[in-house]
Amino acid sequence: MSERNEHVIVVGAGMVGLSAAWFLQSEGVRVTVVDRAGVAAGSSWGNAGWLAPALTHPLPDPAILAGGIRATLSPSSPVYVPVTANPRLLKFLADFTRHCTPARWRAAMTVFAEANRQALAAFDEIEAGGIAERTKPAEPFVAAFDSHDARQRLLDELEHVREVGPRTDVELLDREEMHALLPALGDAVVCGARLPDQRFVNPGRFVHALADAVRSRGGEIRTDVDVRDLKTTSRGVNLQVFGGPPLDADAVVIATGAWLGRLARQVGVTTIVQAGRGYSFTVQPARMPLAPIYFPAQRVACTPLGDGLRIAGMMEFRKPEAAMDPRRITAIVEAARPMLSGVDWDARTDEWVGSRPCTADGLPIVGRSRSARIFVSGGHGMWGIALGPLSGKLIAGQVARGETSGLLSSFDPLR
Repeated sequence: MSERNEHVIVVGAGMVGLSAAWFLQSEGVRVTVVDRAGVAAGSSWGNAGWLAPALTHPLPDPAILAGGIRATLSPSSPVYVPVTANPRLLKFLADFTRHCTPARWRAAMTVFAEANRQALAAFDEIEAGGIAERTKPAEPFVAAFDSHDARQRLLDELEHVREVGPRTDVELLDREEMHALLPALGDAVVCGARLPDQRFVNPGRFVHALADAVRSRGGEIRTDVDVRDLKTTSRGVNLQVFGGPPLDADAVVIATGAWLGRLARQVGVTTIVQAGRGYSFTVQPARMPLAPIYFPAQRVACTPLGDGLRIAGMMEFRKPEAAMDPRRITAIVEAARPMLSGVDWDARTDEWVGSRPCTADGLPIVGRSRSARIFVSGGHGMWGIALGPLSGKLIAGQVARGETSGLLSSFDPLR
């Protein structure tokens, strides 16, 4: 470890930032984590919490173009693009569309296949190091469909994944088997697929437990710290804080989610990180599933968390600060209603919207910026929880030892 990187400030206290802090501590680095709001205040809290390598795929998908661009303009579309004149968003959408081709999806999926091979092991390292919250086996992890054609589309996608990555064994289930296995399913479900060896977490609880683990290992976590500017000096990095005194460190990791570009652009990271807002809420089904359920055709994820079932969905390209749009919640309810039984949809609670940081090519941006002292970790899209620990391990190795890898080359922030 370079002596100049004995103290690192991580900007961002979500899963990605705290994972970087935890693995930096494992490298012997003293860390301070700062966040303008608090631990898990962004997209780390209300998402589905899936650790599902079988379904962790690039967001730019040929299926989006197959459905027609016009469909994305509908407020009820699972991928929603509001009419806008924002030039930055228009540029992102144009680049995103260019990556929704089979060839570019396969190239990105090759990278994801390698990341998926390593992702769960990074969670295992954190758990072995001591953390109060644990990952849970997703058993049974089931995808449910309202038609055999819809199931075939998922099977075709998994077959394309097998061309570039590990094989996912799939057990096909008919209507009777599905309803016997999961009595909570609705009458619309006619068939399903069971995917082994997946996991899930309660994301909010896990991220808070990770914060506790960072503190217990000597790290400091400071909230209400709004970093507005970064300047390299002869001794390290100076952070200008809105309404507070400046901070100094030997190196900095920027892990601010959908807001990453505000600090990263000044150090050469020109990749647009666009908010892909996801929505969720909680319901109380009469028969609670024991593990996650996925409705691929509807793009709705269901996860049992605590005493409720979290229902999550939607990819809405809009400014991260925009207010919650109740039409998105309604769209998820109407999509999920025929697929689940015994749910009082009007009694839902914990309505939430969070801004997932998306890149046009679907790949995270993890690694050194133009400055040798400033690093970034972000752009994970829907997979910040699933890939956060792996990204933390990769960035920690680069900050502390100058380590590089094939994944870091693919995730290069200066690409």
